[in-house]
Amino acid sequence: MPLPATQQCNKVEMKTIAIKSQKGGTGKTTTALNLAVAAEKAGQTAVVIDLDPQASAAGWKDTRRAEMPVVVSVPPARLPQALQAAQEGGAALALIDTAPHAESASLAAAKAADLILIPCRPGILDLRAIGMTAEIVKLAGKPAFVVLNAVPPGATRLLADARAGLAVHGLAIAPIAVEQRAAFGHALTVGLTAQEFDPDGKAAEEIVQLYEWLQTQLRQ
Repeated sequence: MPLPATQQCNKVEMKTIAIKSQKGGTGKTTTALNLAVAAEKAGQTAVVIDLDPQASAAGWKDTRRAEMPVVVSVPPARLPQALQAAQEGGAALALIDTAPHAESASLAAAKAADLILIPCRPGILDLRAIGMTAEIVKLAGKPAFVVLNAVPPGATRLLADARAGLAVHGLAIAPIAVEQRAAFGHALTVGLTAQEFDPDGKAAEEIVQLYEWLQTQLRQ
Protein backbone atom coordinates (compact mmCIF):
# COMPACT_ATOMS: atom_id res chain seq x y z
CA MET A 1 0.00 0.00 0.00
CA PRO A 2 1.58 3.32 -1.05
CA LEU A 3 1.91 6.06 1.51
CA PRO A 4 -0.16 9.16 0.66
CA ALA A 5 1.89 12.27 -0.03
CA THR A 6 1.80 14.52 3.00
CA GLN A 7 2.32 17.71 1.06
CA GLN A 8 4.12 18.67 -2.12
CA CYS A 9 7.09 20.80 -1.12
CA ASN A 10 10.84 20.87 -1.18
CA LYS A 11 12.43 17.94 0.58
CA VAL A 12 13.29 18.39 4.23
CA GLU A 13 15.54 16.35 6.45
CA MET A 14 13.05 13.92 7.90
CA LYS A 15 13.64 12.59 11.41
CA THR A 16 12.31 9.21 12.47
CA ILE A 17 11.25 8.04 15.93
CA ALA A 18 10.54 4.37 16.59
CA ILE A 19 8.09 3.90 19.43
CA LYS A 20 8.58 0.42 20.72
CA SER A 21 8.09 -2.02 23.54
CA GLN A 22 8.00 -5.78 23.46
CA LYS A 23 5.17 -5.64 25.99
CA GLY A 24 1.63 -4.80 24.96
CA GLY A 25 -0.47 -2.13 26.65
CA THR A 26 2.31 0.35 27.32
CA GLY A 27 0.77 3.19 25.31
CA LYS A 28 2.80 3.05 22.09
CA THR A 29 -0.05 4.01 19.79
CA THR A 30 -1.37 6.73 22.10
CA THR A 31 2.14 8.19 22.31
CA ALA A 32 2.67 8.06 18.55
CA LEU A 33 -0.62 9.74 17.69
CA ASN A 34 -0.34 12.46 20.32
CA LEU A 35 3.22 13.29 19.27
CA ALA A 36 2.20 13.38 15.60
CA VAL A 37 -0.53 15.94 16.28
CA ALA A 38 1.84 17.94 18.50
CA ALA A 39 4.28 18.03 15.57
CA GLU A 40 1.57 19.23 13.20
CA LYS A 41 0.53 21.97 15.60
CA ALA A 42 4.18 23.04 15.82
CA GLY A 43 4.36 23.35 12.04
CA GLN A 44 5.97 19.98 11.25
CA THR A 45 4.36 17.61 8.78
CA ALA A 46 4.12 14.25 10.55
CA VAL A 47 3.47 10.70 9.40
CA VAL A 48 2.57 7.74 11.60
CA ILE A 49 3.62 4.38 10.15
CA ASP A 50 1.58 1.66 11.82
CA LEU A 51 3.41 -1.70 11.81
CA ASP A 52 1.06 -3.39 14.29
CA PRO A 53 -1.24 -5.99 12.63
CA GLN A 54 -4.03 -4.72 14.90
CA ALA A 55 -3.73 -1.36 13.06
CA SER A 56 -4.99 0.66 16.03
CA ALA A 57 -3.41 3.89 14.75
CA ALA A 58 -5.00 3.40 11.35
CA GLY A 59 -8.35 2.73 13.02
CA TRP A 60 -8.05 6.02 14.91
CA LYS A 61 -7.40 7.76 11.60
CA ASP A 62 -10.60 6.27 10.16
CA THR A 63 -12.61 8.05 12.87
CA ARG A 64 -10.82 11.37 12.39
CA ARG A 65 -12.21 14.30 10.40
CA ALA A 66 -8.93 16.20 10.06
CA GLU A 67 -6.74 15.27 7.12
CA MET A 68 -3.50 15.42 9.04
CA PRO A 69 -1.48 13.70 10.31
CA VAL A 70 -1.13 10.99 7.70
CA VAL A 71 -1.43 7.50 9.17
CA VAL A 72 -0.58 4.46 7.07
CA SER A 73 -0.68 0.78 7.99
CA VAL A 74 2.02 -1.33 6.35
CA PRO A 75 3.58 -4.75 6.99
CA PRO A 76 7.06 -4.56 8.53
CA ALA A 77 8.65 -5.70 5.26
CA ARG A 78 7.40 -2.48 3.61
CA LEU A 79 8.88 -0.13 6.22
CA PRO A 80 11.77 1.10 4.02
CA GLN A 81 9.35 1.95 1.20
CA ALA A 82 6.98 3.70 3.63
CA LEU A 83 9.79 5.82 5.04
CA GLN A 84 10.96 6.71 1.55
CA ALA A 85 7.43 7.74 0.56
CA ALA A 86 7.14 9.88 3.68
CA GLN A 87 10.44 11.59 2.90
CA GLU A 88 9.46 12.22 -0.71
CA GLY A 89 6.05 13.50 0.41
CA GLY A 90 7.64 16.22 2.51
CA ALA A 91 7.30 14.79 6.01
CA ALA A 92 9.53 16.31 8.66
CA LEU A 93 8.79 13.65 11.28
CA ALA A 94 7.96 9.97 10.94
CA LEU A 95 6.74 8.02 13.97
CA ILE A 96 6.88 4.23 13.70
CA ASP A 97 4.25 2.52 15.85
CA THR A 98 5.58 -1.00 16.38
CA ALA A 99 3.87 -4.20 17.46
CA PRO A 100 4.65 -6.05 20.72
CA HIS A 101 6.14 -9.55 20.60
CA ALA A 102 7.71 -8.98 17.15
CA GLU A 103 11.46 -9.03 17.63
CA SER A 104 12.68 -8.92 14.01
CA ALA A 105 10.24 -6.17 13.00
CA SER A 106 11.02 -4.24 16.17
CA LEU A 107 14.75 -4.40 15.46
CA ALA A 108 14.23 -3.26 11.86
CA ALA A 109 12.21 -0.26 13.07
CA ALA A 110 14.84 0.58 15.67
CA LYS A 111 17.64 0.47 13.10
CA ALA A 112 15.67 2.73 10.74
CA ALA A 113 15.09 5.36 13.43
CA ASP A 114 17.10 8.37 14.52
CA LEU A 115 15.78 7.91 18.05
CA ILE A 116 13.91 5.19 19.95
CA LEU A 117 11.20 6.00 22.47
CA ILE A 118 10.10 3.26 24.87
CA PRO A 119 6.80 3.88 26.69
CA CYS A 120 6.70 2.02 30.00
CA ARG A 121 4.15 1.99 32.77
CA PRO A 122 5.66 2.27 36.28
CA GLY A 123 4.22 -1.03 37.52
CA ILE A 124 6.54 -3.87 38.52
CA LEU A 125 5.35 -6.21 35.75
CA ASP A 126 6.10 -3.62 33.07
CA LEU A 127 9.50 -2.85 34.55
CA ARG A 128 10.41 -6.54 34.63
CA ALA A 129 9.31 -6.98 31.01
CA ILE A 130 11.50 -4.21 29.60
CA GLY A 131 14.62 -6.37 29.45
CA MET A 132 13.91 -7.72 25.93
CA THR A 133 13.25 -4.22 24.64
CA ALA A 134 16.55 -3.09 26.16
CA GLU A 135 18.39 -5.87 24.31
CA ILE A 136 16.87 -4.83 20.97
CA VAL A 137 17.82 -1.22 21.63
CA LYS A 138 21.41 -2.23 22.28
CA LEU A 139 21.53 -4.21 19.03
CA ALA A 140 20.17 -1.23 17.09
CA GLY A 141 22.82 1.11 18.48
CA LYS A 142 20.57 4.18 18.37
CA PRO A 143 19.81 6.80 21.03
CA ALA A 144 16.95 5.53 23.17
CA PHE A 145 14.86 6.85 26.04
CA VAL A 146 12.21 5.34 28.26
CA VAL A 147 9.20 7.56 28.78
CA LEU A 148 7.31 6.63 31.92
CA ASN A 149 3.69 6.50 30.87
CA ALA A 150 0.29 6.27 32.59
CA VAL A 151 1.82 7.32 35.89
CA PRO A 152 -0.84 7.79 38.59
CA PRO A 153 -1.07 11.51 39.46
CA GLY A 154 0.87 12.37 42.58
CA ALA A 155 2.66 9.01 42.71
CA THR A 156 6.06 10.54 43.44
CA ARG A 157 7.44 7.51 45.22
CA LEU A 158 6.24 5.10 42.51
CA LEU A 159 7.88 7.28 39.89
CA ALA A 160 11.18 7.32 41.80
CA ASP A 161 11.06 3.54 42.27
CA ALA A 162 10.38 3.03 38.57
CA ARG A 163 13.37 5.17 37.60
CA ALA A 164 15.58 3.20 39.97
CA GLY A 165 14.28 -0.07 38.53
CA LEU A 166 15.03 1.01 34.96
CA ALA A 167 18.60 1.95 35.83
CA VAL A 168 19.65 -1.71 35.90
CA HIS A 169 18.97 -1.99 32.17
CA GLY A 170 21.24 0.93 31.29
CA LEU A 171 18.44 2.82 29.57
CA ALA A 172 18.18 6.60 29.66
CA ILE A 173 14.90 8.03 30.96
CA ALA A 174 13.08 10.99 29.45
CA PRO A 175 12.71 13.84 31.96
CA ILE A 176 9.01 14.19 31.13
CA ALA A 177 6.67 11.55 32.54
CA VAL A 178 3.15 11.23 31.15
CA GLU A 179 0.50 10.79 33.80
CA GLN A 180 -2.62 8.66 33.59
CA ARG A 181 -5.34 11.05 32.46
CA ALA A 182 -8.85 10.48 31.13
CA ALA A 183 -8.31 13.00 28.33
CA PHE A 184 -6.11 10.54 26.44
CA GLY A 185 -8.80 7.88 26.24
CA HIS A 186 -11.69 10.28 25.60
CA ALA A 187 -9.78 11.98 22.79
CA LEU A 188 -8.82 8.82 20.93
CA THR A 189 -12.41 7.60 20.99
CA VAL A 190 -13.50 10.54 18.84
CA GLY A 191 -10.49 10.67 16.52
CA LEU A 192 -8.65 13.40 18.43
CA THR A 193 -5.64 13.67 20.71
CA ALA A 194 -5.37 15.20 24.16
CA GLN A 195 -4.05 18.46 22.74
CA GLU A 196 -7.18 18.82 20.59
CA PHE A 197 -9.68 17.44 23.11
CA ASP A 198 -8.58 19.65 25.99
CA PRO A 199 -5.96 22.15 24.76
CA ASP A 200 -5.44 23.71 28.19
CA GLY A 201 -5.36 20.43 30.11
CA LYS A 202 -2.48 18.70 31.85
CA ALA A 203 -2.40 15.85 29.32
CA ALA A 204 -1.91 18.30 26.46
CA GLU A 205 0.80 20.12 28.42
CA GLU A 206 2.75 16.91 29.04
CA ILE A 207 2.63 15.91 25.37
CA VAL A 208 3.84 19.32 24.24
CA GLN A 209 6.70 19.15 26.75
CA LEU A 210 7.62 15.66 25.57
CA TYR A 211 7.50 16.71 21.92
CA GLU A 212 9.66 19.78 22.53
CA TRP A 213 12.19 17.74 24.51
CA LEU A 214 12.36 15.15 21.73
CA GLN A 215 13.08 17.90 19.23
CA THR A 216 16.13 18.95 21.23
CA GLN A 217 17.36 15.33 21.19
CA LEU A 218 16.82 14.99 17.43
CA ARG A 219 18.84 18.12 16.79
CA GLN A 220 21.90 16.76 18.61
